[in-house]
Amino acid sequence: MVGKYLSVAAAAAMLSAMPAWAGDNKNTTSKVAKDPNEMVCEKQEVLGSRVASKKVCMTRAEWAERKRLERLEIDKAQVGRGSCDGCQ
Repeated sequence: MVGKYLSVAAAAAMLSAMPAWAGDNKNTTSKVAKDPNEMVCEKQEVLGSRVASKKVCMTRAEWAERKRLERLEIDKAQVGRGSCDGCQ
């Protein structure tokens, strides 16, 4: 009996959240394409320090390429973790 009420309550909660979730999708698809040559600056923390940071400026295209290369390195490291060249 209690399980029936809990499942009804869970279904009602999910249905009430659906319109808000579906509405967010409209905002993300209507974004305007950004200029790949625009300079963008980011503050990056310096390793080993809680206070120090440095400002790094690159174009959007350079940031995208940097992100792509970092993702490739991570994927390569994760794929290579399970392999063992000298194992029998």
